[in-house]
Amino acid sequence: MTSVRKVQVTFDCAEPRRVAAFWCAVLGYVPPAPPDGHATWEDAEASLPPERRGAWAAAADPEGVGPRLYFQRVPEGKVVKNRVHLDVRVGVGLVGEERVAALEAECARLVAVGGTRVRLLPADDEDESCLVMQDVEGNEFCLD
Repeated sequence: MTSVRKVQVTFDCAEPRRVAAFWCAVLGYVPPAPPDGHATWEDAEASLPPERRGAWAAAADPEGVGPRLYFQRVPEGKVVKNRVHLDVRVGVGLVGEERVAALEAECARLVAVGGTRVRLLPADDEDESCLVMQDVEGNEFCLD
């Protein structure tokens, strides 16, 4: 049996470029290079029929370590809580007030690029604190 070596995480969304730009800012990812023969993505999309323009976007780890993120336009809006979400690991190894301070600092940075703070889940007997947020289209993720 072959093992899986790469994973792509796909987001359904209304505005793929906007959501991709947000996640690039969150993770330090970059958009992939435009297709051969095109200097920019705008140039590449101009060659497509109008209904296919802006239909998708992607974000990639510039070091090739993390999973590629793919954003595809869908007609329906988000209605309920995500069943899968990303945990952005900003507080690894930190506990107590030091951890919460790191989570809050990252939250402030992400709010400035369009994210929404939802709530802090304080530490309990099993888990350290984490902070629930939403991206620019309301998809939940956690600062962990």
